[in-house]
Amino acid sequence: MNNKLTLLGGMTPARFLRDYWHKKPLLVRQAIPGFKPVLKRDALFALAQQDDVESRLITHFDQHWEMSHGPIADTPAISRNDWTMLVQGVNLHVDAADRLLRQFNFIPDARLDDLMISYATEGGGVGPHFDSYDVFLLQAHGQRRWRIGPQQDLSLIEGMPLKILKHFTPEEEFVLEPGDMLYLPPHYAHDGIAVGECMTYSIGFRAPSYQELAEGFLQFMAETVDMPGRYADPDLAPARAPAEISTAMLQKVRNELQKISFDEEDIAIFLGEYLSEPKPNVYFRPPARPLSMARFVEAAGKRGIKLSRKTYMLYRGKHIFINGESFSASRADKTPLLSLANDRNLPGSALNDASTDVMETLHQWYSDGWIELA
Repeated sequence: MNNKLTLLGGMTPARFLRDYWHKKPLLVRQAIPGFKPVLKRDALFALAQQDDVESRLITHFDQHWEMSHGPIADTPAISRNDWTMLVQGVNLHVDAADRLLRQFNFIPDARLDDLMISYATEGGGVGPHFDSYDVFLLQAHGQRRWRIGPQQDLSLIEGMPLKILKHFTPEEEFVLEPGDMLYLPPHYAHDGIAVGECMTYSIGFRAPSYQELAEGFLQFMAETVDMPGRYADPDLAPARAPAEISTAMLQKVRNELQKISFDEEDIAIFLGEYLSEPKPNVYFRPPARPLSMARFVEAAGKRGIKLSRKTYMLYRGKHIFINGESFSASRADKTPLLSLANDRNLPGSALNDASTDVMETLHQWYSDGWIELA
């Protein structure tokens, strides 16, 4: 059976998106049959100790919630119940996690966010809550009991370090085994409790608020707007009330500001740069001894290239976006670059007819650690 059909319980991505996405939960037993964790416990704990990894430790000891942010050097004893460690962006650091995340690429890359691993001991969880984005919850190790419900009351308990629902009223309950997966749409209330030691993988999606997008777009426009001239008032009359801003001044400034305009291309460039911008804790590691341009061209032609796990690459029309930067490409130059963006790798044969401009660009990305030789 096709991987996507297994992952979605036998239905096609088109049917899933039509009937479930943003609409209602879906439980898939053995979405990935025989699934094994991509990281063992000790390796996950080691990852949480790194400065460039976002992690949190959550405890619920003696009915008291506490949360601390990583790096996490010390954790409670494995034998102690009721604690959880969350490690974000595991796909940025582990090849197997990145490959798992890419199985969900029936959702556009512009929406796909990251793979988070939740490790918990018996009774561990983060309390009943809701997310503002879609999420797939894949059980990787042990068991977790999920209680879910479509409640309308999303009020939270005040004074808590976590966003815990004040009046959680679940309607369904499931125990997930390794390989089982639960999809939840945004704002669907849920509470997951570990049954013994367990690990759950959360595949999350980007859903920026319109406020975030508006602020980002205004900043983007501030860097590109061109407003020549300077305020002047050659017909100024004597002021009766010196502290009052005059109507004439307001109208003149308003008329000038209304000249600021933007079109679909401006929005496309903003979105491409905004959505491909790596998160603040992401650092690229260039090759220790980068190949010269000539040797890179030779090696890439033989071995092919691939995007770094940490690289975001998108496109729209003639515009290519990578890690927050953008440029325009000709129709011929776009062909290999779009394939690289969609497939995240490119065989050497696809570079045979690439222009000098494309190869120079790829060599620069290689030198920056954005792409690698396959």
